[in-house]
Amino acid sequence: MRAFIFPGQGSQAVGMGKALADASAVAREVFQEVDEALGQNLFKLMVEGPEADLTLTENAQPAIMANAIATLRVLEKEGGVRLADKADFVAGHSLGEYSALCAAEALDLATTAKLLKRRGQAMQAAVPVGEGAMAALLGADVEKARALAEAAAEGDVCTVANDNDPSQVVISGQKAAIDRAVALVKEFGIKRGVLLPVSAPFHCPLMQPAADAMAEALATADLKAPLVPVYANVTAAPVADPDSIRKLLVEQVTGTVRWRESVAAMFAAGVHDYVEFGGKVVGPMVKRIAPDATATSIISMDDIEALLKSL
Repeated sequence: MRAFIFPGQGSQAVGMGKALADASAVAREVFQEVDEALGQNLFKLMVEGPEADLTLTENAQPAIMANAIATLRVLEKEGGVRLADKADFVAGHSLGEYSALCAAEALDLATTAKLLKRRGQAMQAAVPVGEGAMAALLGADVEKARALAEAAAEGDVCTVANDNDPSQVVISGQKAAIDRAVALVKEFGIKRGVLLPVSAPFHCPLMQPAADAMAEALATADLKAPLVPVYANVTAAPVADPDSIRKLLVEQVTGTVRWRESVAAMFAAGVHDYVEFGGKVVGPMVKRIAPDATATSIISMDDIEALLKSL
């Protein structure tokens, strides 16, 4: 069995999508459709930067999605491949869950772009810059990370945001608590704590205003049943019912991204082949979670052609 998977924030880079757009009219159409939906020249920003503007959450989220979907569309349209024939499940890391839903035709491209723009703006606005922080804990499992977060909280918000793989967990919350956590890592048997260059503390209770904004946006969004089930970040379980998907996408804003458990659950269900579109982030995580799995990252035309031969 096979899953198509999609990366989250942090996989953006100036120049993204350029080679693909140069090589394929299908990719150019995707980028153009996203630009039109958002009323901004996002593709120009993706190709030329500046990096500081591309990194802004409200730009990075739709840009990463557009790049992933462009890669998938080239495979589908130029390779004559149907997702429903080649993938049993889809999954994505944080914003990648929206890319996964778009890939599985639960959301159309324009709607996905608008939702992610709104999500990025709402997440940015939820907490004043400088008041929140996130840190990656290297050499930490989720139990150690939870114990550390609890000890460092001291009445502030400090929670596990991303359970990425067996060796990396991300915590999120108020800056003072995250700073305390980074200072305490050795006491909890964790190798290192690294503050992340993010503009807001994602996936923690401080994001409740953003969750409310997304509840409103998703309530009116045209969301259909996906062609194949999506593994939801907050439950690490497959879901196909549109109302359930809406609810879980709202919970995802403040909830933990249970990526390690999602991959482990897929692997246990017989998914041994994983194809990442538009990044090289979640594929390597898969290998750390399920060493016996095959994980391929698809970014270039060469990658697409190689994948077509193996599908």
